[in-house]
Amino acid sequence: MSNWFRPTIAQESFKPLPQSQIKPALSIRQVLDKNNIRQFRNFGLIAFEGQGYYQVMTPDSAVNYYAANTGELFKNGDQTYAKFLARYFTQDSTSSIKGITLQKNFDAHYQPINHLLPVWKISFDRPDGMDVYIETTQSRMGTFNNNTRKAMLVFFEQLHTWQFLAAIGGEQFRVVVLLIVVGLMFFSLLSGLVIYGLFWKKFKTATENRKQAGRADKRFTHRFHRQLGLIVSFVMFTFTVSGAFHLYVKLHNGGSEEKVYSQLISTNELTASNLQLPLADSVILRSGIVKFDGKSYYQLTSGKKEVQYFDVQNGQELNGGDELYAAFLSNFYHSGAKPTAKPAITQIRQFDHEYGFINKRLPVQKVAYPNGDNWYIETSTSALATKVAGIDRAEGLSFIFLHKYFGMSWAGKNVRDVVSMLAALGVLVVSLFGFAAFLKNKL
Repeated sequence: MSNWFRPTIAQESFKPLPQSQIKPALSIRQVLDKNNIRQFRNFGLIAFEGQGYYQVMTPDSAVNYYAANTGELFKNGDQTYAKFLARYFTQDSTSSIKGITLQKNFDAHYQPINHLLPVWKISFDRPDGMDVYIETTQSRMGTFNNNTRKAMLVFFEQLHTWQFLAAIGGEQFRVVVLLIVVGLMFFSLLSGLVIYGLFWKKFKTATENRKQAGRADKRFTHRFHRQLGLIVSFVMFTFTVSGAFHLYVKLHNGGSEEKVYSQLISTNELTASNLQLPLADSVILRSGIVKFDGKSYYQLTSGKKEVQYFDVQNGQELNGGDELYAAFLSNFYHSGAKPTAKPAITQIRQFDHEYGFINKRLPVQKVAYPNGDNWYIETSTSALATKVAGIDRAEGLSFIFLHKYFGMSWAGKNVRDVVSMLAALGVLVVSLFGFAAFLKNKL
């Protein structure tokens, strides 16, 4: 039902201006030299409110803004750009902004499903309580929530995922308790089917005798519980099995620590100007820099989502640079023994069943190994978007088809949601009849 209460927003993506329209007068090296910056992590070239700016990520991961024409520092530039993007996405230029905070961790309203961190949380002073989460370095939105959506998120977090258990005993405690509960639900289903299968003739005979004798049906709750239980047994089976599998995999992967790739670039490395590379300014939408295998490269993204790499010292293009960088990052993110088999690398520009919308990041490079493991790398941020390996793939498929009923997508999202709601309602009704029958037996 939460999908029906999800707010809408005027714009969901932001298309940056090409470098030819920003028209920077200074190169990134000139800006860095003017501000005595000797080391940095990354840079970008953006434009807003009629001005072009270099985004420079410092060694402590702060993001500063410098005018692309003068090199002057723009104070509070990251906050200002976040506000600009929030107003662009909402198309709201009139409402005042009552709060802006840099969020480095997930919480009840900005959950791990959104993936992107850090983000700026922009809170509008509006009756609907709109909050927009902005990742400025990629000029994109993490998510947006109004008051209704916030309430639904808290409701889901506490009553569906039982997040309150994590506050009591930690994440592993939460998952173990949920796994036990789901296991009990499965055995309840199994025992109900076994009892019905063994005694259905007895139940049928008792019903016929009651009708012949003209007695009132005093055990209708038991009868409805059995009959409806048989109808929804398959639904409950899909819910419990997929839920248990999902929890088991979460428990299995819970101890793994996420690695973060970081780089530090020396300003002196930038011999070639980023403004004099063999690529037309009219096609350059994003600029950045990466370092791997001991060398640094300008990373330029075109309007066709093609990513090209140019040596920062001589300006020469690195053929297949994005694939090479993706393979390097995939190797970095592997824990333990590094893969020796050569992977197949392809760019993914739209979501599919394996790499779904839940992953947020596009485009990514899919690094596919012969053993069936797929690693999805967002090269523009050097981030591991997700990995699909062995049990993860089976769990993902079972969850989307058996738990979220994506097999009904052919009928449309609304139909799929209605089917899911009716399935859950059926389980609830059977449970209530069973509870009523239990109380009746006690009384």
